[in-house]
Amino acid sequence: QVQLVESGGGLVQAGDSLRLSCTASTRTFWQYTIGWFRQAPGKEREFVAARKWSGDSTGYADSVKGRFTISRDNAKNTVLLQMSNLEAEDTAVYYCAAGVFANGIPYDARQWFSWGQGTQVTVSS
Repeated sequence: QVQLVESGGGLVQAGDSLRLSCTASTRTFWQYTIGWFRQAPGKEREFVAARKWSGDSTGYADSVKGRFTISRDNAKNTVLLQMSNLEAEDTAVYYCAAGVFANGIPYDARQWFSWGQGTQVTVSS
């Protein structure tokens, strides 16, 4: 099972940018899909973005399309989430997740089997 460590959260103002990092401790990272989810107080965990480590397949929630970009750094075993034009509604704990999926990218958090500890993102309006 892969271990995931997130970093990069913080407090920013609306309209600012922030980049989150997810580093995976595995030598077989190419088989995984790495995703970002978020959970705000009193709400369910929701899908944000994901990408398959091999190839260019990505997926984004409608709420972040055009503002967030997910990318990878193979040399560092790291997946990055670049967040731009942040809104107060983006405030949440952001979690990195890993899974192995034959087809597509599931948006259901229950289908992902490895999770990081989470990093807080707070956007003040």
